[in-house]
Amino acid sequence: DTKVTQRPRLLVKASEQKAKMDCVPIKGHSYVYWYRKKLEEELKFLVYFQNEEIIQKAEIINERFLAQCSKNSSCTLEIQSTESGDTALYFCASSKATVPNVSPS
Repeated sequence: DTKVTQRPRLLVKASEQKAKMDCVPIKGHSYVYWYRKKLEEELKFLVYFQNEEIIQKAEIINERFLAQCSKNSSCTLEIQSTESGDTALYFCASSKATVPNVSPS
């Protein structure tokens, strides 16, 4: 596979419903990332995995948002109980390797 597959392409939920998104990374990629883009806001990092292990996550993960990756399978991002503020574009990406965070001096 030469591209990341994200499903569903469109997801509409009423408040207080569960919303689940799946991401199948490119074959051979061990790093998976989830981002969220709200209208009028910058792209926001949510979580990244190396294989099945969470390496780094935003505070929002584990409150109402759950993220997991299964070995040789898809990764999921799940909102336990949706709120109107969850309306956004959710993006998944994958890579073979990652670059460590570098802070400007």
